[in-house]
Amino acid sequence: MKSSQLNTSENPTTAASSPRDNPCLGSDSTIAALAAFADDGISYLLPYAQFLYAERISNPSMEKEPNAPPEKMLIHFARAEVVVLGSGLKQLEQGLQKYELKFVKSADRRLAARLNTHIAAVTVTLTKANV
Repeated sequence: MKSSQLNTSENPTTAASSPRDNPCLGSDSTIAALAAFADDGISYLLPYAQFLYAERISNPSMEKEPNAPPEKMLIHFARAEVVVLGSGLKQLEQGLQKYELKFVKSADRRLAARLNTHIAAVTVTLTKANV
């Protein structure tokens, strides 16, 4: 029995590619806000009640810098804008659509090959001075 338990354990590569184990994002159907961990070390809790819209586009920086992340997502809230650069960002879009995206944060570029969704950078800009 002990040997069968060893055979069923997941290897790190499989676990990292699972959406549930992705260090870049999380989902939860019972949340009311998105936690955005910006690259500058500040974390923001943005309520879904203030979510306006999101747009996923190809990253225009790729024209100048071939190694730039291929996708860009702009997530607009009433008082903040979150800019996410990465690949496989459709999963973020789906999480936002259901109000289930729990958090977003960047992860080391070395993980990109193992993850279906990789976030290379997160920037949060507050749109009102007195927030």
